[in-house]
Amino acid sequence: MDDEPAENISGGYLGGGESTSFETGAAATRAEAVVDRLGERYWQKTYGGQDAFECLVRTILSQNTSDVASQPAHDALVERYGQDGPAASEGDSVGLAASLADAHHDELAETISSAGLYNQKAETLIRLAGRICEEYGCADGFDEFVRSEDPVEVRETLLDMKGVGPKTADCVLLFAGGQSGVFPVDTHVHRITRRLGVAPPDADHEDVREALEADVPAEKCGFGHTATIQFGREFCTARRPACLDGPEACPLYDLCDRVGVDELDESVVDPADAADADQ
Repeated sequence: MDDEPAENISGGYLGGGESTSFETGAAATRAEAVVDRLGERYWQKTYGGQDAFECLVRTILSQNTSDVASQPAHDALVERYGQDGPAASEGDSVGLAASLADAHHDELAETISSAGLYNQKAETLIRLAGRICEEYGCADGFDEFVRSEDPVEVRETLLDMKGVGPKTADCVLLFAGGQSGVFPVDTHVHRITRRLGVAPPDADHEDVREALEADVPAEKCGFGHTATIQFGREFCTARRPACLDGPEACPLYDLCDRVGVDELDESVVDPADAADADQ
């Protein structure tokens, strides 16, 4: 079993949590069987313990870009605006949220430029930092809210923040709040679960989340999320999934419906488009 790669912007060693072993081999659903197979190949972990505001920052930086691009942006942001960074304050050490709330837009945008959409993300980070400082006093207060309040209330509050979508909210609940039963859905998870056939081909991100959280045991949802992302990077890519190289090339071949994948002519379409063509 592999260690979770450090460059995983959501998980990795910076994502908190700890290695855990779960019982596999008696899956009640195909979605659970998929997660079990990935857990045997990659890692089994429970998550939680990441600072809630930094988790929010990391996930926003990862929106619409790869970890390869967002990780350097995160590191540059922390270096410049973190507790010990030169932009934190004049001689005093302040938290990241307070520092970002007072940041100049253009300076922050330049700092995170490797993440893409940097002007929009800089605006979002400054606005969120200001709201968190105003409503929770500091990042510590926000962290306490995420960890101690009802997860449904936390999710609703996060979704009320402009710039925070379902995946970002769910990542905060999982990696900071340590909530089991939360399966964040990014582009990899959305593509793969529909291609596998464990979610309807025309399901949107929220439909996929609901299907996975219903069919995967709560304690397996967290590593199911991170391991599915890794599987998408290594095997089930958007343009050329490994199954096009034969059944032996994909470790999930026997569990997959390959919706939208034509192995004969080696064509690949979105599962929703494949479903429309069959009607």
